[in-house]
Amino acid sequence: MSFRIEHDLIGDKEISNEHYYGVQTARAKENFYITGIALSGFPVFIRSLAHVKKAAALANYELKLLSEAKKNAICEACDEIASGKYHEQFVVDMIQGGAGTSTNMNANEVIANIGLEIMGYKKGDYKHLHPNNDVNLSQSTNDAYPTALRIALYEKLGELTDSMLIIKNSFAKKANEFKDVIKMGRTQLQDAVPMTLEQEFRTYAVMIGEDIQRVNEARQLVREMNLGATAIGTGINSHPDYSKLVESKLQEVTGRPFVTATDLVEATQDTGAYVQISGVLKRVATKMSKICNDLRLLSSGPRTGFNEINLPAMQPGSSIMPGKVNPVIPEVVNQVCFQVIGSDITITIACEGGQLQLNVFEPVIAYNLFNSLNMMCRAFETLAFTCVDGITANKDRCKELVLNSIGLVTALNPFIGYENSTSVAKEALETGGSVYNIVLERGLLAKDELDDIIRPENMIKPRNFGLSEKHNNKQ
Repeated sequence: MSFRIEHDLIGDKEISNEHYYGVQTARAKENFYITGIALSGFPVFIRSLAHVKKAAALANYELKLLSEAKKNAICEACDEIASGKYHEQFVVDMIQGGAGTSTNMNANEVIANIGLEIMGYKKGDYKHLHPNNDVNLSQSTNDAYPTALRIALYEKLGELTDSMLIIKNSFAKKANEFKDVIKMGRTQLQDAVPMTLEQEFRTYAVMIGEDIQRVNEARQLVREMNLGATAIGTGINSHPDYSKLVESKLQEVTGRPFVTATDLVEATQDTGAYVQISGVLKRVATKMSKICNDLRLLSSGPRTGFNEINLPAMQPGSSIMPGKVNPVIPEVVNQVCFQVIGSDITITIACEGGQLQLNVFEPVIAYNLFNSLNMMCRAFETLAFTCVDGITANKDRCKELVLNSIGLVTALNPFIGYENSTSVAKEALETGGSVYNIVLERGLLAKDELDDIIRPENMIKPRNFGLSEKHNNKQ
């Protein structure tokens, strides 16, 4: 194996010629073995770094700060990285000290060495194309890193809404299938009033649809970037026209509507967008976990629980109890949601922990946001394809629970009055009799009247009660 000698502030270091990264990346690899997950674990982030570097090169060339040969080499290297090549060369751990400097240098060194080979030179021959002087020209970690993070988040939030739309449509489709299934609604785990299984599942689709809107709103926050701020937002070491020019180049490279912040000093230290995004992810996770709780409860049993719906049987549920099948898909989605909710605390503390002109904790913010987004996308699609799409209804069981429920008396209240309704409910509870039979035995309603009242379509929506329909005289 051949080596080259590279030099930095700390001194000389041998770097294998197999590696496209250089001395600063090698030191960071040794210093930060924290999560065991390298930058290569998040390809969208690597692509975003390449987009930032390409946009900067194009702007610097137009400002006559970079030669055409260097610009072409950098741009070609960035295009290759964006296409998926060389990702294994991004070896720095996601969580690192230095506010992301190691990530920025990993990108600078890999791009420089790919570019050198494109130009016909050897890796490490930096006098022809330098990681700092050329690839990092008009930038610093403090604007390149957060810009790449925002580009990546914009893409991942788009992927999340796609996954949410899949699970929303799954619930909507099931709602259409269940429109004729009457069942008992419950509040505080107690019988309330009748509803349809369609209404229950339609609600889940609506809840998710509302959160798709919230995610899209949060996504707009990361369109604002601070590229051109360099160290703290003053634009030191950049051309006066660079900031506006690199904005247009980034739009060109990404095809996305990214804009430069009005105040770059503010934008360099303000991490409020990450707090907002994380809060929205927590909202989505909280509501999705509640939905999964419902699915587990509605399918509980099968003999001693609600048993109103059947979840697809995915695997045996016990090493000791034959025949047991567990709701493993909702359970795993619950756990993903717990993780996302916990990550929100980490992100919040990291955003609060910033000091003065920079927040040095963006690596842990990035790590947790990417983890949350990746898990949520996978979990929601898994929930749709391996669970919700295969749910079936136990129609007879649902109807039986309605007819035997004390809650049925609520539907009779406008016709027999509150006092009679209370008396019927009390007798049903004490004797175990059905509300239906007790009402007929007492002569409170004729059978045809009672049957009409408890028809499913009459119990699941508002109804205009005229005086002639009320039976207050029977109170």
